[in-house]
Amino acid sequence: MSTQAQSTTSPQTTLALEIGLLLLLSLIWGSSFTLIKIAIPTIPPATMVAARVTIAAVLLILIARAQGHALPAQGSVWAAFFVQGLLQSALPFTLISWGEAHITSGLAGVLNATPPMFVLVITLMTGRGRQSVSGRKIIGVALGLAGVAVTMGADAFSEIGTTAPLAQIAVLCASLCYALAPIWGQRFSGLPAIVTAAGAMSCAAMLMLPAAAVIERPWALAPPPAQAITAVVALAVICTAFAMVIYFRLIRTLGPLGATSGSYLRAGFAVALGTAWLGEHFSWSSLAGMVLILAGVVAVTMPARHDQKPRG
Repeated sequence: MSTQAQSTTSPQTTLALEIGLLLLLSLIWGSSFTLIKIAIPTIPPATMVAARVTIAAVLLILIARAQGHALPAQGSVWAAFFVQGLLQSALPFTLISWGEAHITSGLAGVLNATPPMFVLVITLMTGRGRQSVSGRKIIGVALGLAGVAVTMGADAFSEIGTTAPLAQIAVLCASLCYALAPIWGQRFSGLPAIVTAAGAMSCAAMLMLPAAAVIERPWALAPPPAQAITAVVALAVICTAFAMVIYFRLIRTLGPLGATSGSYLRAGFAVALGTAWLGEHFSWSSLAGMVLILAGVVAVTMPARHDQKPRG
């Protein structure tokens, strides 16, 4: 009897935990827009990303080894790690950092809320992805985008087409990377999340260190202020190393569309953090937008009833 009760409550408990982790990840990544904005005036984008991913890679490797995990030795796995590191970290981090040098963090948050749309299109076109695309998930994506629009307000959208269009395109390209990354990342489901995160981040560091050296020559730059250095360390430790462990777990548990649905929450948290930290104005429309965002995330992540129908 107790075993049966445990089996009926376990899926709900697990789903609540995964949605809680999705909320935490969205809060962490929502704060990254503010941290990038603090650092970008004195630390150029490739140098910032190189420092961010290198610190994160070292930390993740140390944690993996402390937990008794060894990094894979197969060349095919490392080739896959390189693709993951490029799609999830090296390329999108650079595109967003460069973009935020030319557009506001609010507009960057709006544009970077689009990965679920890309995931949906990719899934419909290729049939790939663990989760089937239902009408409810499509409605959830639409609700999430509507929530982002309401939360950010018309001011952010008024900049589209008038302020640094190349920067806007760069942030949208980063969103496409974020859509492709969880689909590619499903191949690592047999590895512990910490091992996948350490391997992919190590490859991102191997890509970005020479790129920053050639493009920006960081040793010739003026020393950045302490505030910028602190922002980069926070980006590396919290927004990258810690966040990636959660992220690769969510790819396994919620699937690509569920994992990327956090991009809506990320945009909403960016507004909330701006209100709390920077004294930005908070309106009722922001609250209404957050409700729409949460409704969209629930619609995207909640399993369908027929998925749990007993077989036989």
